[in-house]
Amino acid sequence: MSIENQAKVLNGELRERLLAPDVISGSEILLRCLLLEGVECVFGYPGGAVLYIYDAMHNNPDFKHLLTRHEQGAIHAADGYARTTGEVGVCIATSGPGATNLVTGIATAYMDSVPLVVITGNVATPLIGTDAFQEADITGITMPITKHNYLVRNVEDLPRVIHEAFHIANTGRKGPVLIDIPKDISSHTTVFKPAINDKISIRGYNPTTDPNKKQVEKILAAIEKAERPVILAGGGVVYAGASAELIEFVDKTRIPVTTTLLGLGGFPSAHELWMGMPGMHGTFTANKAIQNADLLISIGARFDDRVTSKLAGFAPKAKIAHIDVDPAEIGKNVPTEIPCVGDVKYVLAYANTKAKRANSEAWIAEIAESKRNFPLRYNDSDKELKPQWVIEMLHDTTNGEAIVTTDVGQHQMWVAQYYKFNHPRALVTSGGLGTMGFGFPSAIGAQMGNPDRLVISVNGDGGMQMCSQELAVCALNKIPVKIVVINNQVLGMVRQWQELIYDNRYSHIDLAGSPDFVKLAEAYGVKGLRARNKEEARAAWQEAMDTDGPVLVEFVVRKHENVYPMVTVGSTIDEMLMGDEVDEANEAHYISSCE
Repeated sequence: MSIENQAKVLNGELRERLLAPDVISGSEILLRCLLLEGVECVFGYPGGAVLYIYDAMHNNPDFKHLLTRHEQGAIHAADGYARTTGEVGVCIATSGPGATNLVTGIATAYMDSVPLVVITGNVATPLIGTDAFQEADITGITMPITKHNYLVRNVEDLPRVIHEAFHIANTGRKGPVLIDIPKDISSHTTVFKPAINDKISIRGYNPTTDPNKKQVEKILAAIEKAERPVILAGGGVVYAGASAELIEFVDKTRIPVTTTLLGLGGFPSAHELWMGMPGMHGTFTANKAIQNADLLISIGARFDDRVTSKLAGFAPKAKIAHIDVDPAEIGKNVPTEIPCVGDVKYVLAYANTKAKRANSEAWIAEIAESKRNFPLRYNDSDKELKPQWVIEMLHDTTNGEAIVTTDVGQHQMWVAQYYKFNHPRALVTSGGLGTMGFGFPSAIGAQMGNPDRLVISVNGDGGMQMCSQELAVCALNKIPVKIVVINNQVLGMVRQWQELIYDNRYSHIDLAGSPDFVKLAEAYGVKGLRARNKEEARAAWQEAMDTDGPVLVEFVVRKHENVYPMVTVGSTIDEMLMGDEVDEANEAHYISSCE
């Protein structure tokens, strides 16, 4: 919820009711606190340890809860909500298996710095540690993958704990916070003392937001001396709401920009100085520019191995400057000469007051020529559907204005390459953990948080089957997500690696026997469409766009298509396979091996 909307809620009649010092249960305290924090919707799945909480929801007109069909669907939906709105996503699950089913989603959010508050039930306090029915040490399990977690042992602590959890999740380097509530705590009663207006002071937690101005000025001085500068912009630009500041900074300094997978949309793809995505499946121009840069400025990016590839050969000619809100990331992977700790938005805002133009016009001309000579390309066909063409069609028919969620695999990389994002928070994808099953439920959360936006969920036929049960949620709640299944009948990215790295030894990648996705959608009450060629694809997609409510469109594509460029493990990022020299021979071998 926006600050403006939250203020309206807290200043109205509802606020007075929520703040009343009534004697209420821990469950009612939880619901009141979530509403006071501005939570619009909670995604969850009930069970024994949270029945008091769900009982408190009964006939509560102020509290909105969306019942998913699996706990993993709930946390991925909360994640999609958080990424696209900038607010904290909230999910709830019961103890034991309910809580452990959230672990993959918690790790997904943690790796990608997504603010979540995850609420789990636990067995009653006297039973903790006795191996009681559906007991699991969820705080111990999730300690490495949360910013912080709480086991609440006193009902009077709930308001403070909830308020702190939201603060921790959504400040500094953002991330998930878990609150574990034993069943007896959710039933105990006390006088409600809200903490919403309390000043938060947590010993040991004081993230740096304002930068050291001298460090910013060192970066600006380096820019004035640079002739081949490059900006590497990551997800931190998006999460900090710093896109406008980055555009201003680039316009003032005239430095070419490459955006990581999670940074896509943080800098507009239509800008003349955008070079595309870097790394394993990055553009030729972006990778070559990094390798030839004399100054590389990382802004909210953590030098992930999919970006750097072989560290010893990464950006060998460049002085490295690194701007990040998390000091632990600076120097962790790549030696940094100019560190700058601070919120990216604040760093760039100050930098823009003093930024001057780099001596980069010859470098810009060189990069422009590279973009003309080495664009992303593929061998199109009028006989069969190419997945790259499908993504281009999605972009063209939406003018690049949709929110797009992806699962993980080849289709994810094709979306990153061929759907051109011009706005932040328009791409939702699992970057760090690479979680299959993420794409579709995250789209449900994105749509709930953005009811007036077109949300497209792009999935492979493998990942779609991991959370396909959430089709019921779309049908019952009329959530109008447009679900795309790029069906190549195999685990495409695994097949590509087995082809190129494992000498065509194809092992357990055949997804034959997958369901008829159209019939599967229809079984859940969702319209299903299928396309096998361009004409059918255009017609099916137009029908989907013209339909109110959810639609699944299956695009049947050739199974032996690879993602290029590709940097193989152990290579530097300028050692790229472009595709032309390997495709034809390996395609023939693949077809014969599968017959």
